[in-house]
Amino acid sequence: MTHNKLIDQFRSFYFRNYPDDMELQIEYFSVFGGLGWDIDTSKPLEQLIQEIVFENFDTLNEKMTQLTFNNKNHKRLLRALAVGDRKIFSAFNRAGLNNSNGGAALNYLQEKGLISIEYSREEPARSLKPHGKLKREIAKHRISHKVLFSQPFVRFWFYFIAPHIEEIKEKNYENALQRFRERQNSYTSLVFEELSEVLLNYHIRDSQIISSGSYWDAKVEIDILTVTEDERVFVGECKWTNHKVNKKEFHKLTEKCQKLDLHPYQIAFFSKRGFSKELTGMQGKELALYSSEDFQALVKNSSRENLIENLIS
Repeated sequence: MTHNKLIDQFRSFYFRNYPDDMELQIEYFSVFGGLGWDIDTSKPLEQLIQEIVFENFDTLNEKMTQLTFNNKNHKRLLRALAVGDRKIFSAFNRAGLNNSNGGAALNYLQEKGLISIEYSREEPARSLKPHGKLKREIAKHRISHKVLFSQPFVRFWFYFIAPHIEEIKEKNYENALQRFRERQNSYTSLVFEELSEVLLNYHIRDSQIISSGSYWDAKVEIDILTVTEDERVFVGECKWTNHKVNKKEFHKLTEKCQKLDLHPYQIAFFSKRGFSKELTGMQGKELALYSSEDFQALVKNSSRENLIENLIS
């Protein structure tokens, strides 16, 4: 998802529905973002899923059928991308596709605007010797790009609804709802990570950003890695859990940076439930801490009138 499209959808959802706080905004946006329907955020999410998704199932299913051209490879790939690690090659494997039919499906979904590609910034491995050979496990490693969904609701559909299509057609909703109960936090984490990158870059907007996104290689993954033109490096980790982030998470992230020989200008943490007193006491120029309510900054300078919703319907 491009950042402009994500923030437009986030703002549009806010001004359409006015949730009570930013935690609700993020949770409900992760499910219904991009749908373009009015959402009563005073109701529990499970109730809304029943009222909005299940009660309008035929309409929404027909729309998804049209978007995917009712092609089984397109649907299988979207399901694999929704629940997996977002890496293209592993999604092909999960969906039972090869580079040929998987690549064709990927191209279609891109052209349809359902997904976008997040390109890897990993450098190919090279031997330190002029004509040396790499170890087998290193040589076999393939750099894989990742995929982002263009609208949260489309990912929600293929994560929670598509695996239970036949049951839902029979008005048996329990398995889909149980899956949602068990995986809601882990599901929401990706949208929270995307929004966190937008918030971080908003706060350093006076700098010229030359590279931003997540970072991954064979050994290390970092949620956010942003580099500015003046060579300042910002790294961030996002925790959409019901626990406060503590100093242990800070040490884990600094160890990741050491492995990559990164020297961050600033480390940032984004947390649903806030931070331990010890970590809060460390906050300063080199450590920024953002809780749910800090995401208010992404909507405060906008107005309902100047937003154009990007709908799937």
